[in-house]
Amino acid sequence: MSAVAATFFRSRWVNAPEGVEEIDPAQLAPGFRAGAVACGLKAGGETDVAVLACDSDAVDSALLLTRNAAAAAPVRVCRDECDRGAIRAVVVNSGNANAATGEQGYRDALAMRDAAARELDVEPRAVAVAETGTIGVPLPVGQVEAGVAAAAARLDASGGLGFAEAIMTTDAAPKLCTVRAGGVTVSAQAKGAGMIEPDLATMLCIVQTDAAVPDASQTLRDAVAGSFERITVDGQMSTNDTVLLQATGAAGRPLPDGLLEAVLLQLALDVVADGEGATRVGRIEVTGAATAEEAERVARVIANSPLVKAALHGRDPNWGRIVQAAGMALAGTQLPELGPEVVEADELGSDAPEAQIALRLERGDGAAQIYFSDLTAEYVRINSEYRT
Repeated sequence: MSAVAATFFRSRWVNAPEGVEEIDPAQLAPGFRAGAVACGLKAGGETDVAVLACDSDAVDSALLLTRNAAAAAPVRVCRDECDRGAIRAVVVNSGNANAATGEQGYRDALAMRDAAARELDVEPRAVAVAETGTIGVPLPVGQVEAGVAAAAARLDASGGLGFAEAIMTTDAAPKLCTVRAGGVTVSAQAKGAGMIEPDLATMLCIVQTDAAVPDASQTLRDAVAGSFERITVDGQMSTNDTVLLQATGAAGRPLPDGLLEAVLLQLALDVVADGEGATRVGRIEVTGAATAEEAERVARVIANSPLVKAALHGRDPNWGRIVQAAGMALAGTQLPELGPEVVEADELGSDAPEAQIALRLERGDGAAQIYFSDLTAEYVRINSEYRT
């Protein structure tokens, strides 16, 4: 069984609400159960199919999906076939992305979803389907359907860790938490280590709560905007990004201010810290841009610069690389002379696992921040050998 960090809220950049209690992350929020099995998608025999279900007939939910134009079959099924506001369950496989698999892939994703609906005795439109793994390989749908039935038979209220382990691909460890605050419980599981630069979604992240969340869609969008929408590992938008929020309202209380945002930001930072081959996390904050959109554009170019990422890895406080990347982001305009006085990159050269970097443009009031990982030789090794 994979190791789970003893303390969930670990980053200095995460502000958890006062009074938050971290409990056993395997224990799901009240009213939810999960099960996971191995069906043979992963060569090592690890669990690779999982089902997570809500026992309540009434659930408020929200679903965000990748905007990649080559979206995988499960993403297209969720777009076309899911009742996004009333999702009772999610079925996931890891090991096969079911992307670039044509109409057969779409039918296979439907079959996977329908198998879960039958086992759980719920409407098919109340089941979301997600898949992750190798692109361009047909899904062995018979194996997966058998796995879905076996996973559904193992549903348990303490199935959070098994679910988180089952959705891992190149992840070094499972990413999950269960926390309590203000009379409500939030549990969440996520996966992601490579092909990370989300757009309106995340890699895979499933969130459960007994809080009352009447506007689940806006609540989730707001929380994702400050967390998963602010990270990058390699600048690559996935074909399979999916994030789901399910809320039963059984606690009769709303989410405490900042709780969901803190949970998702820590999970997002866990993804960056677990970036393929990563050893450090950087935070680039751009201020003084003409607009917030301009600040984000500059921050993303800096965060995705292989030169800046290599400097983060090598602990080289090379502020010139930050200036170069900012100028590239604003190509066609003319910046005032940018010298070391507008760059704070000292922590780039420190031994701290998290490095804070700041750039001041003096063009206006726009500001933005992006979290990113360093670039290592291990990233090249992992991705050059991914299929071989």
